[in-house]
Amino acid sequence: MKKLYVGNLSFDASEDELRHLFEPHGTVQSAQLATDRDSGRSRGFGFIEMTSDSEAESAITALNGVQVGGRSLIVNEARPKSGGFGGGGHGGGRSGGRDGNRGRSGKGGGYRY
Repeated sequence: MKKLYVGNLSFDASEDELRHLFEPHGTVQSAQLATDRDSGRSRGFGFIEMTSDSEAESAITALNGVQVGGRSLIVNEARPKSGGFGGGGHGGGRSGGRDGNRGRSGKGGGYRY
């Protein structure tokens, strides 16, 4: 299974529209739009999971740069999520909190005590 990133979507796009856009290129396992937590509105990008690498490559070739809703789509292989809060492993020691606490600023990695 291959996960694809789809960017520069219209803020009015739906997950069904996203699914239908990719179905001619293979079996779509899932279609998800990223939404704003507060408003619930689309953030203009989403993810598609396709059942095979060859289908995913076909979709990338066919849809990257294509105009949909007046916007040029960006379609490529999704990258894994990067580390979240605290990072981990980017330098050691203290991370520079105002009050001297270690590991609370979210900068660098450092140790958590």
